[in-house]
This record gives sequence, structure tokens and C-alpha cells, in this order.
Amino acid sequence: MKMYNDQAANLRKKMEKRSSNKQAKTIAVVSGKGGVGKSNFTLNFALSLAQKEKAVLIVDLDIGMGNIDILLGLQAKQSIVQMYENNLSIHDIIETGPHALAYIAAGSGLSEVFSMSDEKFNYFLEQFDQITHDYDYIFFDMGAGATHDSLFYILAADQCFVVTTPEPTAMMDAYAMVKHIYLRNPELPFYLVVNRSESFKDGKMIMKRLQKVIEQFLSKSVTPLGIIPYDKVISRAVVQQIPFTLFDSRAQASKAVNQIATQYLTNSININKKTTSTFITKLKKFMTER
Repeated sequence: MKMYNDQAANLRKKMEKRSSNKQAKTIAVVSGKGGVGKSNFTLNFALSLAQKEKAVLIVDLDIGMGNIDILLGLQAKQSIVQMYENNLSIHDIIETGPHALAYIAAGSGLSEVFSMSDEKFNYFLEQFDQITHDYDYIFFDMGAGATHDSLFYILAADQCFVVTTPEPTAMMDAYAMVKHIYLRNPELPFYLVVNRSESFKDGKMIMKRLQKVIEQFLSKSVTPLGIIPYDKVISRAVVQQIPFTLFDSRAQASKAVNQIATQYLTNSININKKTTSTFITKLKKFMTER
């Protein structure tokens, strides 16, 4: 679409102004179980950041089950799977969505893209290194749960967003996911999102309960990122294949996500201000420890 092409041109102008010394902040978005709205949150949160003049890229790593492009109502020409299969440049597989939001589709064809040879792993590092200075934020939308090798991409990220719902099974799985990651990288900062809350009060109660359990059993503090209310607008937006923050910006869920994005940008200034090592350096370290 011409609109998206114009937005892509604007994004390129933003990138040209950026310092080559700047590294994108990498964020892994996870959930203990599927069906909690993780990808929908990732997309709409990233869009909110893009609307606030941030250069943002989403990398859909839920291979075979990814749906970022579906939620956008767009059809990606290339995917991360095709990058490996056809030795494509990472620039060839980056697509552009609304508000110059960049994304890489997951694609299908590989049962497990993470269980790759050293040659393919080095190829990923080489390609990823080309874009780390182009964006403010790079989101990895992980599949539900974590496989042995996909875990390394989470461990190497600067931050980990954990999305859950008030359902007891979702909360239990979210705790299990945090524990699984924490035992491998105790220093990784966690941020918690409670989705589909019946009310802000209920969401806050769920947030505090999960924070307390993690603190009690892991001695790890988790930063509350935000609460998103249950909203029928989300279902309608998914059917229309339009991100709900664009489908109805006045909807309660849209307002909540935009507020979370605003607070995150305000509060993240002093969080992880100094990064001792880059995503690529950390990923190499964790992968060699396999």
C-alpha cells in the first residue's frame, strides 16, 4: 500500500538520524501457555511505541504458528524461514506495517528454526548485527512455552515481558516460565502484563499475587508493566485483521495499551541505561553453553 510505503520512507529518514553507536533494546515477549493474547499485546504495544516516534521491529519467532502478519491483515512476501532456506539478507524479509512498524514474519516449513546448525546460527548473528543500530526497540514474539534452544533468545534479551491472564492455569504457567528463565539468567529483568482483566482492581490483585509468589519462591522482583481489561473490541478487531488500537482508539483496551506504552517510555529512561553486553554477545555466550 502507498500509505505504508510512505511510512517506510519516513522510517528510513528516522534511521539516518540515529547514532551508529546506539543499540536497539531487545525485548522477548513470552507466556506460559498459548491463548493469553501475547501476540496481540506485542503488536499493539509496539504500534503504540511506533506512534510515539520510536523505530520498532517485531520478529515473530513462533515458527509455523506465528500470526503477527495475520493480525495486521497483511501478507508477508518473505519470512525468517525463507531467510535461512534461501540465504536472504535480513533486509529482504523486513516488512512494513502501519505507522512504519517493521516486522519479520515467522513463516512455516521448519519444525524448529532454533535447532539450527552452527553455520545457520552464525548466519543469523551476521544478519541480525546489520539491524541493531536501525531500531529503538526490537521485540521477539516467542511461541508459547520455551524449547531448549529458543530459550537462549529469551535469555539474551535486555528485558522479558510476561503476558498472563487471571485464569489460574495461565498464572501457574506464567510463574513456571519465569522460574525456567530465571534459573538460567537471574539478572534478566521481568515485566508483567495481566491481560483480559474483568476490572483494574481484579488485575491489580492478580498482579500482586503473582509478584508475591515470584518474590517468595525465587527472591526475584518483577516490574508490573500494566493491566489490560477484557474488551469485546479486541475480538472484532481480530476478525477484521486490524490491530485493536487502530480499530478503535477509544476502546478501553486501546487506552490501556497506550497508557502502558507511555509509562514504559517514561520509566525506562533509567532502566537498563547501561548495557554491559549486546544481544548478540549474550546469545553467543548462551548458545556455546548448550
